[in-house]
Amino acid sequence: MKMANTTLFQSIKNRLTKTDTYNEAGGIAYTLTPKQPLAQLDATGCLNNTYYADAQSQLDQVLKLAENLDAEFIAKTAVYARQKGFMKDMPALLLAVLAQKDVNMLARVFDQVVDNGKMLRNFAQIIRSGAVGRKSFGNRPKKLMQTWLLTATEKQLLNAAVGNSPSLADVVKMVHPKPREAWRAAWFAWLIGKPYDREALPPITRAFEDYKQSREGALPNVPFQMLTALDLNSGDWAQIARNGSWQQVRQNLNTFLRHEVFEKSKNIKMVAEKLRDETAIARARVLPYQLLTAYQATSDQMPFEIREALQDAMETAVQNVPAIRGKVVVCPDVSGSMHRSATGYRGSATSKTRCIDIAALVSAAMLRTNPKARVIPFERITVNVQLNPRDSVMTNAQKLANIGGGGTACSAPLALLNREKADVDLVVIVSDNESWADCGPHWSGKTGLMKEWDILKQRCPEAKLVCLDIQPYTTAQAQNRHDILNIGGFSDQVFTLIGSFAEQGMGADFWVEEIEKTELAAVN
Repeated sequence: MKMANTTLFQSIKNRLTKTDTYNEAGGIAYTLTPKQPLAQLDATGCLNNTYYADAQSQLDQVLKLAENLDAEFIAKTAVYARQKGFMKDMPALLLAVLAQKDVNMLARVFDQVVDNGKMLRNFAQIIRSGAVGRKSFGNRPKKLMQTWLLTATEKQLLNAAVGNSPSLADVVKMVHPKPREAWRAAWFAWLIGKPYDREALPPITRAFEDYKQSREGALPNVPFQMLTALDLNSGDWAQIARNGSWQQVRQNLNTFLRHEVFEKSKNIKMVAEKLRDETAIARARVLPYQLLTAYQATSDQMPFEIREALQDAMETAVQNVPAIRGKVVVCPDVSGSMHRSATGYRGSATSKTRCIDIAALVSAAMLRTNPKARVIPFERITVNVQLNPRDSVMTNAQKLANIGGGGTACSAPLALLNREKADVDLVVIVSDNESWADCGPHWSGKTGLMKEWDILKQRCPEAKLVCLDIQPYTTAQAQNRHDILNIGGFSDQVFTLIGSFAEQGMGADFWVEEIEKTELAAVN
């Protein structure tokens, strides 16, 4: 019997695994299919400057991708990112795209994405900027915005009134809602600085106006940002902490410290209990990186009990991290590019939390529930570090984040495992995936990562690889296939995805398939 032509089959295999583009760092990479990069760019929710790409280039990528995709997928991607990823910028951008592309589809998903006043203002800002084409809203988008303004509660309107560029007053002036209720008419007039009937104001707003005049009685239950312009004492600030939402308290710990709230032990206890409240954490949709950011930002004078409460909250926030059967290896990228802000450059609002902090957090969280897991940090080479699985997530994350520098070689931890001939079941690489130090200058074959992975698969045929891309672009270091999962972004959904993939496996287009499952509202 004639044997198969192995040379022929090898040439076919090489064509299938050969790189076809360059990444932002200049290294060879694989192009993602049109839906995949939109899903990944959308999932990160970050339209800001990163180490290799600026905000404008990311915006241009999204708009270019959207041109070639159907409106339904764009709509589902927007809903998924808002409801599952709790993102803000990208879902609003995709709504703005739909306002130009398909207003009927926009109407189906508007309420699913614009679930608060901040999202309404984001949508208005993107449209008016001209980023997606014309600067005018058009009749249908304007009616959708009017409907939100005419159906929102007083509390929702007050929360929406905090912030600028545009302010809610600007939005009201743009779309001219026509209220039927006397209280809403009075409230809009109050908002935009026109004469209003004081007695017609709804109760919270009226209480706020009364307090401004008398400065007597309890603080009105308005967003604390509306109170900060007033001359408040430490007792007032303690009341703000007591009444504030979980997220407001988390964001203003240093403010409370500065205004002497923590001079009284009862206030320390009250704030600490709020921070570690498991129900409140779940209701607030707390992301682990938000807690890390809060912990990193706390003053050196912050009471020990408050810092401990943040650590407790972190343990609650990552409790959905799966315990995975078999030998698990987690590989955080600690290279130079990972030291940039995770949410990109935003001027004075730039997050202190860096990509390396996210990578460290994911690694530490995985180690917490998988104490036998191996953690291999890497840059151009692997870095030896000793972690105690019994230490808190925050402690181990900080230890990992203190490592760093050098070029990026995503293949380095796999190369180490291959040299050791290690037996593995799951490898998780957490990186910005801008690998270049392990690549040749030409599209001469596979990425360094894929070369090492294929060698590992010969030894461990059932092994699976997860590439968590903290700063998604439109390329990847590994191909999507049954044993490889590319994930974009850093929400806590990451842990659920990793667990499902390890347990059940997924199709090559899992991320896209998840978005496709999103249900849209019926046509009005």
